[in-house]
Formats: sequence, C-alpha cells, structure tokens
Amino acid sequence: MAKEIKTTCPYCGVGCGVIAKIADDGNVSVKGDPDHPANFGRLCSKGSALAETIDLDGRVLHPQIAGRRAGWNEALDLVAQRFSDAIAEHGPDSVAFYVSGQLLTEDYYVANKLMKGFIGSANIDTNSRLCMSSSVAGHRRAFGADTVPGTYEDLEVADLVILTGSNLAWCHPVIYQRLAAAKAARPGMKVVVIDPRRTMTADIADLHLAIRPDGDVALFLGLFEHLIANNAIDQNYVAEHTNGFAEAFVSASGVSFNEILELTGLPAMQIREFYRLFEATEKTVTCYSQGVNQSSSGTDKVNAIINCHLATGRIGKPGMGPFSLTGQPNAMGGREVGGLANMLAAHMAIESAQDRDRVQRFWQSPAIAEKPGLKAVDMFKAVGDGRIKALWIMATNPVVSLPDASAVEAAIRACPFVVVSDILTTTDTARHAHVLLPSLGWGEKSGTVTNSERRISRQRSFIDAPGDARADWWQLAEVARRMGFADAFAFASPADIFDEHAALSAFENSGNRDFDIGAYAGIEKAAYDAMTPFQWPQPTGDERAVTRFFAKGSFFHPDRKARFVPVEPPASDRTSADYPFTLNTGRIRDQWHTMTRTGKSARLSAHIAEPFAELHPRDAMEIGIGNAGLVEIESPQGKALVRALITERQARGSIFVPMHWNDQFAAKARIDAVVAPLTDPFSGQPASKNIAVAARPLKAVRYGFAVSASKPQSLGAAYWALAKADGGWRLELAFDHAVEDWCGWCRSTFGIPAEIEPLGYADQQSGDLRLAFFDGTRLLAALFLAREPVAVARNWAISQLAAEHGDLRKRFGLVAGRPGADKPDPGATVCSCFAVGVNQIVAAVRGGCHSVEAVGKELNAGTNCGSCRAEIKGIIDGCLAAAAE
Repeated sequence: MAKEIKTTCPYCGVGCGVIAKIADDGNVSVKGDPDHPANFGRLCSKGSALAETIDLDGRVLHPQIAGRRAGWNEALDLVAQRFSDAIAEHGPDSVAFYVSGQLLTEDYYVANKLMKGFIGSANIDTNSRLCMSSSVAGHRRAFGADTVPGTYEDLEVADLVILTGSNLAWCHPVIYQRLAAAKAARPGMKVVVIDPRRTMTADIADLHLAIRPDGDVALFLGLFEHLIANNAIDQNYVAEHTNGFAEAFVSASGVSFNEILELTGLPAMQIREFYRLFEATEKTVTCYSQGVNQSSSGTDKVNAIINCHLATGRIGKPGMGPFSLTGQPNAMGGREVGGLANMLAAHMAIESAQDRDRVQRFWQSPAIAEKPGLKAVDMFKAVGDGRIKALWIMATNPVVSLPDASAVEAAIRACPFVVVSDILTTTDTARHAHVLLPSLGWGEKSGTVTNSERRISRQRSFIDAPGDARADWWQLAEVARRMGFADAFAFASPADIFDEHAALSAFENSGNRDFDIGAYAGIEKAAYDAMTPFQWPQPTGDERAVTRFFAKGSFFHPDRKARFVPVEPPASDRTSADYPFTLNTGRIRDQWHTMTRTGKSARLSAHIAEPFAELHPRDAMEIGIGNAGLVEIESPQGKALVRALITERQARGSIFVPMHWNDQFAAKARIDAVVAPLTDPFSGQPASKNIAVAARPLKAVRYGFAVSASKPQSLGAAYWALAKADGGWRLELAFDHAVEDWCGWCRSTFGIPAEIEPLGYADQQSGDLRLAFFDGTRLLAALFLAREPVAVARNWAISQLAAEHGDLRKRFGLVAGRPGADKPDPGATVCSCFAVGVNQIVAAVRGGCHSVEAVGKELNAGTNCGSCRAEIKGIIDGCLAAAAE
C-alpha cells in the first residue's frame, strides 16, 4: 500500500514542506505540503523534480581508500589515526573540517562538538561562509546576536518590500510567489528591486534601481541621512533601545548626494523616489541576499540597511524589518550549532571566556577552542601552504564553489590527507580524496533543518540506505570514538543529538541568548519523529506566541540595546584597461549549487542546458561576440569558456555568469576559478559579485549539437556542455581544430559499435554536416555540425531519442534537422514544470491568450511553481508589441 512521508526540501533556505509518496512498486513522487507554514503546498521547479534526482547513478556506495573499495572499520580507523597523528605531531590547528549548509543540524552539531570541544581547534568552517556570513556579522554587530527579527508573513503584510541583491523569482521562488500574490491582492503595495541586472524579479517591481556593483552602502547611507533631514526618525525608539546614533549620523553626513550619484550610478530622480517611499511607508521590509552578502563590504551593507530600520523603529513588528534570505536549506541550523569558525554552539561567542567555559562544562570536554579558527578562504590557503595536514570535507564541492577555485584544487591535491564525505563518486572535489566515505542523500537521511524565518522542520527518511552509505553524524561519532572520545559521542539516533542540542541551548540561559529551544530538551524518539515545524525561540515551559524580535528592544548586547554601526562606502570600481568588465556570479532558476543533485534531472536542464555569460548588446558588439557565440572570461586567477547570452536586461560593462557548472558538465565553466579570493574584513565572506575581468570571443572552426542515448565520453572539443535529457543526453560543442573523421569521432564519443553505419548529410559549401546512428528503430546518437552556432530544433531532436524510427522518411527528417508538420517544435523550454516551450506560448498568444493566466489555462505553464511567469509575461508583451507594429 502506498505511503506518504512529510519531509522538507533540500534546496534553498525557504524550507518548503514536501510530501513524498512511495508507491507499492517503490516509485517516488513529490508534492508540496499544504500544512507547512513556509510554503502552504507550493514548490518551485527544483522541489517539484526531487523524485527525478534520487537514483543511484554515480553514487558512492562503499568506503574507498585510494580509489579501492574498503570496509567501514578500515576507513574509519585510518581517518582517526591520521587525524590523531597530525594533532600529536603538529597540534590541533593542523587539522580542519569544511562542512556544508546541506548537512542536517544533527550532523553539524556532532562535527562542531568534535572539532571545538574535543580536538580543541576552531578550524571548522562551512560553505555558508560563502552565502550568509556577512549577514551573521552584521546581525552580531547590531543586535548582539545572529538574530533574524522577522518572518515570511512580514513580506505579505508590508506596504513596501525592498529586495536588494536578491533575484527572489529564481533563487527563492516560493517566497516570490507569496509576495506576488500579496501584491496582486493589494495593488497599493510597492516593491523596489535593487540589482545591477534587470532580473525576472524586477518584473513585479514598481521601481528597479540598476545600482552599480557595491553601491549599496552609499545608497543606504543616503537614505539614513534623508530620514534624519525629513524628521522620519522614531526618536523614542532610538533613545530607549539603541546606542551609537550620533556616530552613524556623522558617517552618513560625510557622504554628499553627488558622491551617492557617482557610487550608485543611479539617476537622482530614482534615488529620491526610493527615499520618499521608505520615508512615507511605515510597514517596510528590506530583504537582502547574496548581492549584499557576497561582497568585500558585505557586513557594512547589512549594517547600513539595519541602521535605517533601527532609526525608524521599523523592526520586529508585522510588516517591518530587515530580513536576511538564506541561501541553503540549513545554513541557519549550522549557525545555531556554531558551524562557523568564529562561533560557538547555541549562538554563543567564541571570544567570550564565559561562553567557552559554559560550553566546555556542558560537553564535559577535555578542551575548548579558545580563538576563532580559519574561515573558508583562509582555511584553503592554509591547506595549500602546508599548515593543514589533514582535512575532512563534508557535503560540499569547494573545487567548484570557492573563489580562486583552481588554487583550491591544487591545495587539496597537495594536502597529505583528505577525507571527503559525499554521495557522488566523481565530483570535482571527491576525485582528490584519499578516503571517500558514502553519505546518505535526501530521502535517506533523517534530522532537522532551519529555514530563513527560524523555523525548524524535519527531514525524514523514506528510502533505505543504499549499499554501505551512512549518516554524516554517524561517521563523525565513529571517528570520535576511535580518537578516544566514545562516551561523549554515544549517540544512537538523530533524536539523541537533537535532545543534546536543545539542552545546550537552554543551559544557563536566563534570556540573555536568543537561540533557546529548551522546550525540546529531553525529547523522546517518538516525539522527535512526530515533530511538526516550529519557530525558535521555544524556551522550557514557554507557550511562546511572539514570533518576532526587537519590537520593544531587548537586544542581546550586555545593555540590551542595539548598536548603530558607522559605515563608509567602498570604492566600487575594480576594472582596469586589462580587465574592463565587472563579473557578477550567481544562481539560475532550475539548477542548484554544483549540480550534483539537479544535474540528474532532464526536466531541470531543459530551461538552460549550458553555462552562459549574459552581456549587453553593445558590449557584445564591441568585443566581436555574436548571438550564441562563445566567450572566454579571464581574470588574473583563471579563465572560463561559456556561451554568450546577449540581452538588454544586463547593464553595460557588466557580465553575469552562473556558478553551477563544473568539470562534470562542461569543458571550462568553473567560473569561481576566475573569482579572486577577496573577502569582507569582518565576515570573511568572498566577494563574488564584483570581479574585474576581460572578455573575448572564441573563434571556432565548427559548432555542434548532439543527442545521445548513452553518456558521451572523451569529447576532445575546445568547448562542450553536457546535460541530461529525456531518453539520454544533450551536448553542445565547439571545435578549434579540424576533425578529419567525424564518423570515427562519433563512434568513440558515443560508443557506437563498428557494425552500425551512419545515415548522413553533408554540404561542402555551407559546412553543414549531420550524422545519425540507429540500432534497429532506436536512435543511438545524432550529430549536427555547422560553421556557425547550430540552428536546430533542439527539443524536437531530443524527443527523437524516445521515438520509434522504423520509417525511413522519419530518419531522413531527423538528419535534415526539422520536425515534420505533424510534430511542431515546442521551442526552448520556458516552463520546466510542464515542459512548455516558447513556440507553444507564442502560438497560444496568437490564438488569443493575452495574459499569463490565460496562457496558464491553455498550457498549464506558470501554474505550478510560478517562477517562469515573468518570462511568460515577457513573451506575451513581445508578441503583442510585434503585432501592433
């Protein structure tokens, strides 16, 4: 009999509830949980496709030592011995853990406890350093703790929502849909988007401020001064609940309006309109994400925003406050347990002797880290220069995601001992492991995660662990036991760990710490298994109804007052004659991090199947790059090669490249190999949004597109990008050299048996070449080549992998690269949820569907996650404008 399990999505920090349905035959399907207060049943395209990502293809199923299969005892003995030897010979700071916001809170807790309390070093950091650490630092400076004051509901009840450095429509689609629905219900609500690009999020904006990179501090300093000049300060709140207002005012008044114009690149009229909106609108929420955090001035940006909310008392009340949008599913949970190198568990401070003593007494540990450890970028520098002798990487892929990624790879390769816990064998990082440990994936592991609004939810297992895979917490506890700490790590289940975590949060806490879930201390396994989502704090014996912080002060500095933080605008232009463009990296709608999960889904690769550089048309023309040409991006750190996407949504002088692609899916697309290891001085967060680069075209002698039933191998092309497709794989190609034997190239690349002859077409004058290989009625592979980027109906060509080809005319139709009249080409995918292409939407518009709702009714497009609705609207507007000419 089919069963349903309530769990939580493993992607972004929205923390959506998911219902996994397991059929009698074992097949899994997913849908949104209508009872979960984060999403009320909505899921984005990635969440909707979760069931397509849980196969065992490429999985690590057994421990490996130097590439050979090993047993758990042998592997764990080796890990414990090598870490112990390094500590004995070089001290506790010679070892390090690099962990991940993909870990569950229970995994995170055990890792932090082992490193900080028993090894005695703070050399544990996390990929959350790359996402949210500037927000953490800003919160701690202003509030005295890493506290998110508000909730998602605030975005729905606010009268003004400011989205700065956030492409909400693509990076947090479910929250975007909640906001869009609220705006539709209350048309008087205003939305301001602050972003150098006109992203899909800007399509619901009443005002889009196309700010220069790193112009945010200047913009919010000007806002602060404007509020003072126009008597918009809540003087009672400032006097009763804050310190440092005068110093913040002095720093803001030192920046003239002309300097703000220069640093932001914005028209004076737009700036004044934004300032008047903020001044006049009490119920204002300012949401910020990676565009704020991923900066060498990220912490100052956060405090510049918070200063404006403190000055107006717009914090902690419904529809008011600064709101940090978390990037990963459990970045917040990691912060709660001290997963960052400069924090202790339960939001305690590593620099506080009192907090260190409290944690050590609770853990009854032989040591406690007495100083902050190495933050992510510095940690891998220490790996590279030999200070770190043993490194354990868990659930993350730093060879792709860290700045100066090639230097990171060289450091890992040179490290004497590297352990990687992951679920895939062939990630860019896992290939360098001395010991590779098989971890549990989503659907197999059990524990908790915390979302952006401080809501703790359960991830539950509904699939048996494959092979010898084990939970990350179990791996850590077993190593701890072998290092002599068995009693302190005698956890039998995630419930035991959560119990200890909750008890520590309440230990000697008389309301002087924000994070307190003491109500869950002593939780039994049955209650843990049945746990429903809840927001912290939940102190012992407290039926807490208040879900927001700071409406009446009570901050977490010793005097219980907030701090205004004086900030100064940085110089934002890093370009030069050699590197005249500004690179901005980020996410796209349907991929996640380094594609180890989303890369398995054909549906998620259908919208954007290859890495790209988004350029303004005039920039592209000046450097000689045509539409769909190839562009090489270069900095002093390295190079990347990607497809050109030419669009006026991009600002002049700027280039956007997504951060997802890696050596498993493209030839040279690790964009973080181009990013300099420049960090914020307070948070240590890398500056991934403002990199000076050069851009130049790649002149290929041949361009290609291919489909294949089997995964292509040994490509030998200057450029290639591989993506999963229904029935097989799709492949984009470019060659900088002549290939004499294309038939032979196809045989070696696609594994075509020698006895299968191709069906082909060649035009010597145009340079077009098409080859197709059939095994009976089944298409094995097809290759389309041209001297310019190949114009072929890609989605139609992909569909031929699953079609029958008994009819010779149908085979020749494939070689011609054109669908027949009975099989119209859907065009490039717009709606991933329902596989609806641009040509289908255009046809619907021409047939009378002149609104997003009408298109949805006709084609279903945009009716699930909604993250394609802005794109559909753009297509409709374009069609109607063309028809009116």
